Amino acid sequence: MKHLKIDILTLFPEFFESPFSVSMMKRALDNGTLELNLHQIREFGLGNRRQVDDSPYGGGAGLIMKPEVITAAWEALPKTEKTITIVMSPRGKLFNQKMAVEFSETAEHLIIVCGHYEGIDQRFIDISGAIELSVGDYVLTGGEPAALSVIDAITRLIPGVLGNEESFKNESFSLPLLEHDQYTMPRVFRGLAIPKVLTGGNHAKIEAWRLRNALAKTAENRPDLLSKIPPEFWEEMK
Repeated sequence: MKHLKIDILTLFPEFFESPFSVSMMKRALDNGTLELNLHQIREFGLGNRRQVDDSPYGGGAGLIMKPEVITAAWEALPKTEKTITIVMSPRGKLFNQKMAVEFSETAEHLIIVCGHYEGIDQRFIDISGAIELSVGDYVLTGGEPAALSVIDAITRLIPGVLGNEESFKNESFSLPLLEHDQYTMPRVFRGLAIPKVLTGGNHAKIEAWRLRNALAKTAENRPDLLSKIPPEFWEEMK
């Protein structure tokens, strides 16, 4: 059975308590697929006030997380040759489904650092060799929400967590296409009926409808993804 160990360095470990106490994340923890350890960065802070940040050299607004503090917290964690360190940062590589799949298949130990304030001193990133990851073109109050998204996306792909591995094989971004419209009972709700093709029992027609619908939904909401679809897909469509 796949086992993924994740150490999270954060100023707010309590942020993660609720999300990992319910649903699929709780299942992953309970069955041993996921091992999650929360570490308070402030324990390595300096002085009586446990200082973790300071003003940026060169001037500017905000504060920067101090390199000696975050490095000490990181160095205190046991590591192996396969340990991967990730820093959540809006300037990082954009995290996507392909990365989630790769991590779920190959990663054994992740250290995820949640930044705050205006960022983390670059020297920690240089020393740790951390990968900087972003979850989108926007700025959050801290790295915790971004880290949660990354952990959820990776963990749910590990066999035994989701329950039914078929459910993620054709979902959004796997092709990459956005997922097609979904319907359930009743057949008519407030005058709106589900598409007839979904009730006919012809699975070939259903799959064709779902593909056309997914293409239309992608063109409407994320046209940038269409250029990333492999050429062989369009050949098969012909």
